[in-house]
Amino acid sequence: MSAKVRVGVIGIGNMGTSHINNFVAGKMPEIDITCVADIDSARFDTAKEKLPGVACFNTATELINSGLCDAIIIATPHYDHPPIAIEALNAGIHVMSEKPAGVYTKQVRELIEVADKSDKTYAIMFNQRTNCIYRKVKEMVDSGEYGELKRVSWIITDWYRTQAYYNSGGWRATWKGEGGGVMLNQCPHQLDLWQWICGMPSKVKAICHEGKWHNIEVEDDVSIYVEYPGGATGTFITTTGDYPGTNRLEITLDKAKIICEGDKIKMFRLNMATSEYTMNADKGFGKIEGEWVDVETDGLNEQHSGVMNAFAAHILRGEPLVAEGKEGINGLTISNAAFLSSWLDKTVTLPIDEDLYYELLQEKIKNSTAEKTVVAQVEEDMESTF
Repeated sequence: MSAKVRVGVIGIGNMGTSHINNFVAGKMPEIDITCVADIDSARFDTAKEKLPGVACFNTATELINSGLCDAIIIATPHYDHPPIAIEALNAGIHVMSEKPAGVYTKQVRELIEVADKSDKTYAIMFNQRTNCIYRKVKEMVDSGEYGELKRVSWIITDWYRTQAYYNSGGWRATWKGEGGGVMLNQCPHQLDLWQWICGMPSKVKAICHEGKWHNIEVEDDVSIYVEYPGGATGTFITTTGDYPGTNRLEITLDKAKIICEGDKIKMFRLNMATSEYTMNADKGFGKIEGEWVDVETDGLNEQHSGVMNAFAAHILRGEPLVAEGKEGINGLTISNAAFLSSWLDKTVTLPIDEDLYYELLQEKIKNSTAEKTVVAQVEEDMESTF
């Protein structure tokens, strides 16, 4: 292999074009974008303008079999992520998939099985893992210095969208077109970060309101309650109907409270573990001594280019990925469990019944109002940061 990884971009809508722009700006020195694919040929003019000499294809299969790339970036509609990834891996091509890994875990599990048998790399674009805020919080939680997790709450409601947004394409916010609403389109990164930092829950109870604030068929207002194997609990609240919205992550540990909001981390550091003080204090309304501190980070937030650079370094030299592709099933499991809990009106225990979820999703798709031919590029919501 040459000193650079030859990359083909499949889907050159907003996200695909963003990757091209990063390349043109010189942010990915070990990558060479050699080809692109999109079912909308009108997009090729822009691609050729930015990448003189780039090869253009109308299908993913043509690009994968062209011999012009060592790896691909999948930036297509959600349902297409797993089948394109499987096709590429089977053809001996490395894969970087945009979020989410897929729409339902049964499909993603099939992809993981293929990836496990392949000697090629399967990675996922969880670029928010490069954010210094989340990296620092994970480091603090993983260290054990502040004790066991007691409670986590994430209010992520700064996804406000108007009806005009949803009306801009017949595929938007439909079961057939996107496979879900705010959890599948806006929140995959936060769901991933939630489990990346705090671990996977064992039980999920959720209420997913479909079309509560907009004239759409999928969820636009969600409240999730989870329980963890060690006894901790968590909540995750999101919507596209609030303005102004909130982005606040609060984690309570035995010896500290961590709050992430406004691109900052604040921590109340206790002088004694809550569990110890609770059982040994001689005062009924005692208070644990401690102090608020501002937590410093390294300030680095490389986002998409950072993930792609790690992808190239992994292929060329075996260096660590930002996120292995198989990790994409974790956040998707939480959203699938939330849907299933809401549809069945009961608590769901993990692992979920994937066959039942698939069956119920097919019923939703059967009654979907999406256009019969989904030709739009749906990776259009840029990831939010604090």
